[in-house]
Amino acid sequence: MSFSIISLTLLGFLIFFLGSTVWVGISLFLVGIAGFVFFTGSPPFAILSNILWNNTASSTMMALPLFIFMGEILFRSKISENLFKGLSPWMSYLPGRLIHVNIVACSLFAAVSGSSAATTATVGKITLPELFKRKYDKSLCLGSLAGAGTLGFLIPPSMMMLVYGIVAEVSIGKLFIAGIIPGMILAAAFSGYTMVRCIINPQLAPPGESYTWNERIKSIPLLLPVILLIVMVLGSIYAGWATPTEAASVGVLGSLFFAIISRSLDKDAFWEAVSGAIKTSSMIMLIVVGASFLSVSVGYLGIPSKLTEFIGTLALSKYQLIVILSIMYIILGCMLDGFSMIVMSLPLALPLITAAGFDPLWFGIYLVIMIEVAQITPPVGFNLFVINGLVDEDVFRIALYALPSFLIILLVVVVITIYPELVLKLPNLMIR
Repeated sequence: MSFSIISLTLLGFLIFFLGSTVWVGISLFLVGIAGFVFFTGSPPFAILSNILWNNTASSTMMALPLFIFMGEILFRSKISENLFKGLSPWMSYLPGRLIHVNIVACSLFAAVSGSSAATTATVGKITLPELFKRKYDKSLCLGSLAGAGTLGFLIPPSMMMLVYGIVAEVSIGKLFIAGIIPGMILAAAFSGYTMVRCIINPQLAPPGESYTWNERIKSIPLLLPVILLIVMVLGSIYAGWATPTEAASVGVLGSLFFAIISRSLDKDAFWEAVSGAIKTSSMIMLIVVGASFLSVSVGYLGIPSKLTEFIGTLALSKYQLIVILSIMYIILGCMLDGFSMIVMSLPLALPLITAAGFDPLWFGIYLVIMIEVAQITPPVGFNLFVINGLVDEDVFRIALYALPSFLIILLVVVVITIYPELVLKLPNLMIR
């Protein structure tokens, strides 16, 4: 049977199952089974059992629930609230003033939570009431939060990087380190845009409190827990002292320690954190295992190799390929969550990327940035719904406020494509 008929049949099955509101992980399983049964005539149960075991029993997969648990603890403790109090004195002298607290707080919380939605929700709950009370421009407040909240995926540790590393068999430690420079560039770009807007129109950020240097220095202890967690988790990976799984364990212990000494984690909050981590981890693992099974089915039917050959006949340059993939990911991002985007596209996209001469490590960072775009594109942009739950504002209007952030993220994609060393420099310096 021809390659196009097989591909369209599987795509039709996938659209049908997803359109029937079947869970994404289960849909991937069903499409993989259909591929084997319809086109090979043999039930894939032996392969299925091996994939289930191999993808859930690895030590790498253990890092996933640990990082999620660390983010849940921080989300429910006083540590996140102290971020706003600690950052405000340092941001008050910049054009845009406390708008920058949105961006810097998201950057710091991203470095210990690994989740875009958790970063957006936590920072938004703290900053938006204060910003609105001080009469800051709503569009700039919500737009900056929507954009900066996506940093939860790019600044390590990142759930998306973990999933990509597992599925693509790329070093997770190197992925974490590779995200640092692009994450800093993106955060700086968000702040730069805010400053330009507020210089042009000072009314967007009205005058506020002024702080002495003594007050700024006194605010530093409020930032220390998050800074120490970042150093412990990322420093141990970069120095080669710990694997991502071991660093995640250290992060959990550190977040528990700081939450306990701040007296902001009672028994109920602790069990809510455990429950939240279990639910999120189970959902992600189901998607990863389902996608791995579909990848085996698709590979067995020869779809990736034939697609690679077809793209090769088009004689595209590597930059033309990135443009086509970027358009594809923007469209997918309007319909799917980030985990699904990774596991459903990777079996087809990764062979094309490697054939074009791109490093799979670089592609992992590129893909995470494209997933950030998906976080702020309706109708399935998770950050938009998180903000919608915090304020009384229409989702599509929030998306309009986030449009500058959307364009800034795409600009960063262009920059790292032209200068891939921005992604690969730090991983090449790692000890192991």
